[in-house]
Amino acid sequence: MTIANPITRTLGRRSFLGASAFAAASYQRILGANDRLGVANVGCGRRNLLKEILAIRVDAAADVVAVCDTWRQKREAAVEQVKEAAGMTPFATARLADVLARKDVDAVVIGTPDHLHCSQLIEAVQAGKDVYVEKPLAMNMEELVRAYDAVKQSGRVVQVGTQMRSYPQSGPVRDALAQGALGKVLKIEQVRNGYKPYWIGYGGDSYRDNPPAREDVDWEAFLLADTGRPFNPVQYRDWYGYREFSLGPQTNLMVHFIDLVHFVNGLQFPRYAVSLGGTFRWKTEGYDVPDSVEVAYEYPEGFLVRYATTFGNAAGNYAKWFGTRGTLDAKNLNPRNTWEMTGDGSGEPDRPTTALPFPPRETKPHMQDFLDCVRTRQQPIAPIEAGYSHSVAVLMADEAMRQGRRFSYNHQQRRLLPA
Repeated sequence: MTIANPITRTLGRRSFLGASAFAAASYQRILGANDRLGVANVGCGRRNLLKEILAIRVDAAADVVAVCDTWRQKREAAVEQVKEAAGMTPFATARLADVLARKDVDAVVIGTPDHLHCSQLIEAVQAGKDVYVEKPLAMNMEELVRAYDAVKQSGRVVQVGTQMRSYPQSGPVRDALAQGALGKVLKIEQVRNGYKPYWIGYGGDSYRDNPPAREDVDWEAFLLADTGRPFNPVQYRDWYGYREFSLGPQTNLMVHFIDLVHFVNGLQFPRYAVSLGGTFRWKTEGYDVPDSVEVAYEYPEGFLVRYATTFGNAAGNYAKWFGTRGTLDAKNLNPRNTWEMTGDGSGEPDRPTTALPFPPRETKPHMQDFLDCVRTRQQPIAPIEAGYSHSVAVLMADEAMRQGRRFSYNHQQRRLLPA
């Protein structure tokens, strides 16, 4: 398998040779369309991708024709959100199959829990739908490979929800690094701490004060199986805190940082990963994802990348690139701040003597880029190749932490291996 450069923006003709007749017919219809795109939001919870779709629906000529969520109250709230914003009532269901069977659905936006991403992506592209899928893309290499192959065989447009690529600072930083602004890059680091982990505090008090009831939840659809397993409202509500449904900050938070590093530095896969972590503070409700992690990578291009999260103390956050000519401060990867380069730490004679800002460059919202590409059939800014690449990196880190060993990636075998 050849993974294309994630910066490449155009889908070649070869990508469509294996597409189904259904997909080809849909492709032709969209190319010549003056009508509106029909979009379905699958997973209408705290990430609120529905708000992003509705915000650009006029410019994108798109209608939210369906909403899907396994929690009845979330589903009903999504219907009301669409009615208020667009004056129309979308189809509502708890099951993805009902959405994929609809002919008025051109594109599916998936914002479900992590363990559902790959299976739902595969089902959607095989049904002839274009897909926006949230990160992290995969929970293990087996499902990642299946999803990648399914997308490539389908010829569908897929955008992964690593939206830092669409930040106004990302393009200028990528260009500057390509031109050698930092000299030789030696190390890239992010520290992303917080007092409470996101699986406890995410959604706010009103969300946590209204736990789900069994009669309001399609528990079997959430589990992807009818196993007879008793309903667990805490696991359902706080799924982020359980490795069965999400692996932890080393895959859920770090994926944004790693994907941005790959994008601005033009990278694909790390050579090695080592990782440590554990649950040191938030030992409640049976949560089994780590609340503290330390990850280090070596890249074949000859530099290190480090990521760290500690929940229990929110101090010490930063994101920086360190090079021979100075330091790039990405201001905690906040798109509202001005990222800048200084000569700090350098002894080179041509190091900057004053701070050099990276002026934001006008860019499309991540969701707008996806819907535009549904019409044009171009590659979006975060295509399946990017999702595959950053997934390999974060899964390497998780496997290294789980087994207490250094891990590498075999590109020919598409496997993670002890190194």
